[in-house]
Amino acid sequence: MTEQERFHRYLARNPHLHNPAFFERPHWTRRRFFEACGAGLTGFFLDPARAAEVTGLKATPQGTARNCIFILLAGAPSHIDTFDFKNVAGVTPADFAPESVNGIGMFPIGLFPKLKNSLGDLAIVRSVRAWAAVHGLAQTWVQIGRNPTAALGDIAPNIGSIVAIEKEAERQPNQVFPTFLALNSAGAIAQGYLPAKYAPFKAAPSTAGLRNMSSTAMGGPGVFNDRYNLLRLLDDSVRLRSPYGRKIEDLDGFYSAARLVIDNPAMNRAFSYTPADAARYGNNAFGNSCLVAKQVLAANQGTRYIQLTLGGWDNHQNIYVANQGIYRQARLLDDALAALLGDLKSSGLLNETLVVVMGEFGRTVGRLTADLGRDHFLQQFVLFAGGGVKGGRVIGATDAEGRFTADPGWSRGRDIRPEDVEATIYSSLGIDWTKTRWDDPLGRGFEYVPKAKDDVYGPINELWA
Repeated sequence: MTEQERFHRYLARNPHLHNPAFFERPHWTRRRFFEACGAGLTGFFLDPARAAEVTGLKATPQGTARNCIFILLAGAPSHIDTFDFKNVAGVTPADFAPESVNGIGMFPIGLFPKLKNSLGDLAIVRSVRAWAAVHGLAQTWVQIGRNPTAALGDIAPNIGSIVAIEKEAERQPNQVFPTFLALNSAGAIAQGYLPAKYAPFKAAPSTAGLRNMSSTAMGGPGVFNDRYNLLRLLDDSVRLRSPYGRKIEDLDGFYSAARLVIDNPAMNRAFSYTPADAARYGNNAFGNSCLVAKQVLAANQGTRYIQLTLGGWDNHQNIYVANQGIYRQARLLDDALAALLGDLKSSGLLNETLVVVMGEFGRTVGRLTADLGRDHFLQQFVLFAGGGVKGGRVIGATDAEGRFTADPGWSRGRDIRPEDVEATIYSSLGIDWTKTRWDDPLGRGFEYVPKAKDDVYGPINELWA
């Protein structure tokens, strides 16, 4: 039996809406292609997701933000040296220069001289605890808002992917940017069991912008369009409503999405920047990511969730060595976050953008270890700004050393967990955090926030009070 005969036998056993004859017109016509490009619509962004029954309590979200910037401080910063500052006698360096700031308490001005001017916009939540003190596990936990080792943990989508699927209906015909963007975040958790169009678009910003965004290297717009049309003519019948599964359909979505951003001036402007702008943000990978995040939101091209990552906080040794240890990472955060908050505020975007900053856990309290560092510790902090959040204050508390204590600012009277942070993000963006989707592969029902229907976890509403 020849390969052709095997192929026809396969088609007979697997009926599908395509004809294997090469010269017959495929499902996607040339006219349909140009209509889609002209309207700025593609299957990647706007085709309906596969049907899913969604249930929930119909909770009332805050709905004060349109966008969210989530900054992961990978490696776990020491909370008692930063935003839950404790001056440890004979240990804390004098050049931390702590000062009492109204509404915040003692703050290490020496570490964050620029953020001092942004404290009025920051709400610092201190009674936050992690569930695990293992980097990979805890970093995944804060990105998916649940236990990665639980039944649905290995197929759970990133919080940004849930935002993308929820915000899909709000996209306008001219908006061609991905809804979920991950900058300087190569390790960002992906879309889990959801279709690939809800995955993070990962990019590493540079002054040259994004690579391969111009058709010039391909022979110009005319040649590029001809080649793209030929591609669709040859294999649309395999990729559209593919008999080979969703991965092939996802690939078709990537093709369509990439076609829209080629030669797109809005894309080029948002992802490129001048050396002078980069210098204001610190002139480094994290700072450039913050700069691009600001420009992407200003472009208003459909991006609603941006994840950024600043690693290097794993200070087991020599945490207080000058120009190294915590000093180096604090300077990177101070330069970039202060510039980001300042630019968002001056443009009016901070009012509609929730900024969240957190690590995966914190660091041991009291005196340093024998290696002059701090080890893993479950206590941590989370910063919130923008999106209607009332800044210049602290929610929750720790004891004199930096351990959890009863939280007078949290209505549930307990520690705050990553699931509560997740619910807060959803609520801010107008998403009902009590929803459950019933399209997961295990058929168990995927809760946006675990146990939210039982009121175990929920938004930190004190941020808006």
